[in-house]
Amino acid sequence: MLTQLAIQDFAIVDHLELELTGGMTAITGETGAGKSILLGALGLCLGERADAGSVRHGRERTDLSARFDIQHLPAAVEWLSARELPAEECLLRRVVTANGRSKAWINGHPATISDLKSLGEQLIQIHGQHAHHALMREETHLALLDDYAGLNDTTTQLAETFREWRNARRQLKKLSEEGSEVEAKRQLLRYQVEELDQLGLAEGELATLEEEQHTLAHAEETLRETQFAADCCASDEGGALSLLNQAFTHLSALPGSDKGTLANTLAMLSDARIQVEEAASELNRLASTTELDPERLAWVEERMADVHRIARKHHVAPEELCALHANLQREVAQLEEGGNDLEALSARVVELRECYRQEAKKLSESRQKAALRLGKEVQQQLGFLAMGKARFEVEVTAKEAPSPEGLDRVQFLISAKPGQPARPLTKVASGGELSRISLAIQVVAATHSTVPSLVFDEVDVGISGATAEIVGQLLRKLGENGQVMTVTHLPQVAAQAHQHLHIEKQAKRDTTLTQMALLDEQGRISELARMLGGVTLSDQTLAHAREMLHASQRPPH
Repeated sequence: MLTQLAIQDFAIVDHLELELTGGMTAITGETGAGKSILLGALGLCLGERADAGSVRHGRERTDLSARFDIQHLPAAVEWLSARELPAEECLLRRVVTANGRSKAWINGHPATISDLKSLGEQLIQIHGQHAHHALMREETHLALLDDYAGLNDTTTQLAETFREWRNARRQLKKLSEEGSEVEAKRQLLRYQVEELDQLGLAEGELATLEEEQHTLAHAEETLRETQFAADCCASDEGGALSLLNQAFTHLSALPGSDKGTLANTLAMLSDARIQVEEAASELNRLASTTELDPERLAWVEERMADVHRIARKHHVAPEELCALHANLQREVAQLEEGGNDLEALSARVVELRECYRQEAKKLSESRQKAALRLGKEVQQQLGFLAMGKARFEVEVTAKEAPSPEGLDRVQFLISAKPGQPARPLTKVASGGELSRISLAIQVVAATHSTVPSLVFDEVDVGISGATAEIVGQLLRKLGENGQVMTVTHLPQVAAQAHQHLHIEKQAKRDTTLTQMALLDEQGRISELARMLGGVTLSDQTLAHAREMLHASQRPPH
């Protein structure tokens, strides 16, 4: 359940921290006080779309966080654990800057908005004040029935089967229309692959060939010049080594050759003799290992010519031939797979069609059974909401064409008066009736929900009097098994709450701020009196409010 909500510089709120508990919590305040701000902040934490208008005027950013106790939410714990996130508790944080950019975190780790939405669905459900408008759309009826019956996983699987079937049909149609063209392409690719197979170019071979060609092409020149250089170094007549030896011998015979400049010069000459001797040795080794192989050179150059010729043919660089070979092999394999064979693909289409039909049939049967249960439960709730003479039905009929949602059309029907046939909501129900029907459906849905935290945003609009009291009792009953927060204008509903939060808008100098406080018993009485009688609170109004609160808080007998 939601245990804490922290708001910083959001809309007209500068700073607000709320500690929340289980049970039913009423949220009240005058029109425009900012009750929707609370739900807006919570919605952003749950991944709703953000914009720069969320940031309080004059501030750089808004910072929002919602903390949840997930000890009894194995699905949420599993979600966090699967992503290697801490799972002892759950803290959702959202920051929106003045330029409209936003960042999100889950338990201190960066997260995407889709992550917030996905996890948020495990934590809390928000029932909006305009839910009754959604009842005008048939797709809403289908979604509500599937959610009530716990068929969402089944419908997801059916949608996946439908997509596979549709894609296979499209592929089959394409292949049927392009049959000859596909075969021609297959033949061309096969020829190209065979040609590259025959070439048999290995990865890195071209670089090796280029290096070998360079060596073989210059072998004669290398042999000639190395031999000449070796002779220059070590020839008996006029070679550098011979001349250095002569110079060393003559200088060594001079008096004082072991001292001063002569000694240094002799040392350098000795080093030079060693260097020249080693150079001559290396040159002789190179000359002895250099081979003239014109046949090998011709083969290498022919091999390189083949590589360059085929590369030009395919309009690629020679070094890209290996990658091209692999890609062409892959294309051929794809074209020759059974899924691309007309006969095999036709069989696959038939198989998927039958699979879809079986899954859709099973889903339809589940929907038919659930429709009866949903109709009865909503009918029962309508009796509590002063619509006991109305008859509510959930009609499941066959669609003309298959769809990702199945073969069913779901309609909510209502007969407002006895003896009248049930007709679609859009054609029968008034605004007030729609509000009550919507509330009845939401109460039933919440009863079957696995999500422990529920938020109702002015779902009691359009009702009053004794019916409003019953609505409050329904919400209180829901709160006894989890956490229910309801934004309401009705004192009969607010009086039923276990806790009461009051939102107040205050003007300070040039700014307007929203504050929220948890009311004690006297505060609740005063707020209920305001909701009952307006600004001026008479003794009679206060007494009425006190009696309403005490009566609502007494346990039922």
